[in-house]
Amino acid sequence: MKVGVNLLLWSAHMGPEAVGLIEKSAELGFDGVEVFLDDPETVPAAEIKAALDDQGLEVTACSIVGPDRDLISEDPQVRRQAKDYIKRSCELSRAVGSDTFCGPLYSAVGKLVGRPRTQEEWDLAVDGLSEVAPIAADNGVTLAIEPLNRFETYFINTAADCVKLVQAIGHPNVKVHLDTFHMGIEEKDLPAAIRTAGPLLHHMHCSENDRGTPGTGHTDWDGVFQALRDVQYDRWLVIESFVLGNKAIAKAAAIWRDIAPSGDVLAREGLAFLRRMAAGGSA
Repeated sequence: MKVGVNLLLWSAHMGPEAVGLIEKSAELGFDGVEVFLDDPETVPAAEIKAALDDQGLEVTACSIVGPDRDLISEDPQVRRQAKDYIKRSCELSRAVGSDTFCGPLYSAVGKLVGRPRTQEEWDLAVDGLSEVAPIAADNGVTLAIEPLNRFETYFINTAADCVKLVQAIGHPNVKVHLDTFHMGIEEKDLPAAIRTAGPLLHHMHCSENDRGTPGTGHTDWDGVFQALRDVQYDRWLVIESFVLGNKAIAKAAAIWRDIAPSGDVLAREGLAFLRRMAAGGSA
């Protein structure tokens, strides 16, 4: 298992500053970084790729979608914009060197409608992701679909539901992405959820129950890593936390206070913890 860090830990912008954050990540000892593709037109793909090559780091790509890119919207124009965005992000993922584009790509983060999902919405998500999956494959990219907690979406909250969605799509380039923070809210048993994903598990985000440094809270890390070994998971463990000062990220992720002394401290201590766990240590 390789350990990466999402650059959202330091900045919500993947402009020229991303190059410096890639250098920082290499100095800290990470195997790779995760870039946020919120606005593909502002991401300097060539510069990011050059910096990654220069530092010897690998990369994954992620995003969330807003109300104008909602695959389950009633508005067909919004659904078209969502599919166009995912297709463009797959092309950009390839350009920076990522084989993964991950996140809750099915619906707008923060969209809560006061009821469970409908069959019509489910069908829209299946149809939309089925349409973009071949584009992902053409770019050598896997779409990794992430369940979120009930306070951020009503559509997919658990590993079991995510597996159901991925199986309904039935494309080899659409798989499951789990996040220990969301799992800590929604899953009764974190190791069981990982085993439910099984061979469909393509990507892991790692943060503590409070979104803070892995290993500092009450997440069942011993159980998580045993389950990862049981399903023979050998891909990324990406630390995902967020800066306090970005209003858009703060609103989406409900970050209202400092959860670590600094991003650097969270990254350094989280990396050491995940390395120890991946090597067979205990929490």
